Amino acid sequence: MRVLIVDDEGLARQRVRRLLQSEDQVEVVGEAESGQEAVALIRQLKPDLVCLDVQMPGLDGFGVLEALEGGHVPMVLFVTAYDEHAQKAFDVHAVDYVLKPVDAERFKTAFSKARTQRANAVAAERLDVLLETVRRLAETRGEFAEATAAVSGESAPSGKYASRILVKQDGRMFFIRTTDIDWIEADRNYVQLHVGAVAHTIRDRISHLEETLDPRVFARIHRSTIVNLNRVREMQQWLSGDYAVILEDGTRLRLSRHYRDRVEKQIGA
Repeated sequence: MRVLIVDDEGLARQRVRRLLQSEDQVEVVGEAESGQEAVALIRQLKPDLVCLDVQMPGLDGFGVLEALEGGHVPMVLFVTAYDEHAQKAFDVHAVDYVLKPVDAERFKTAFSKARTQRANAVAAERLDVLLETVRRLAETRGEFAEATAAVSGESAPSGKYASRILVKQDGRMFFIRTTDIDWIEADRNYVQLHVGAVAHTIRDRISHLEETLDPRVFARIHRSTIVNLNRVREMQQWLSGDYAVILEDGTRLRLSRHYRDRVEKQIGA
């Protein structure tokens, strides 16, 4: 982890540097004595974490964060002699708030939070890249299939995965194209196919349905949820290492830790 130390007191910077030296895989990329210098170094060095004093002459710690708006904003661990700013620190999503004189164990606990947050962020970024990759592959594959079908006069090949799913509902039977499905939800021995604002219920197990769907397009993100990766708009960190998967229509689904590595391998294959 790349760390920048910001404090107008030299002894305070030395204390934080010594504490960081006891941590594995940490690089102190620089030190700043003022808020203005901190802004310049953050823009230049793009550290993962800033150990930031709150009260400094000129531009204080919160002013530093305001100045960075719209650019690279690293994780922030506030290290200060005053506790009246604690609530505001958490309002700006600081990792933690450590009071001076800095206790070694308290700092270690705070830095551990930063390390965990960084690991989760890296995993989310990696998964976002993979999701974008699979979307591009799916679009390219679809365009190629359509072009081939137009030239040959034949329908696009369906391959070994299902292109349609039969639905029996209200005394009638009809097909749902798998490409129209946004996400799938398990309900005991049934599953619901969410297509836009409509949910179609069929009798099937989600594990069986998963086997029939193209793994380059559909991913199991939870024991009760399969999602069409082409519908994913973004991902956000959630609780305990899980992530919120946000679809284009605003639907929020949960990607559990149990399925995260599996999804990454599936998409990367």
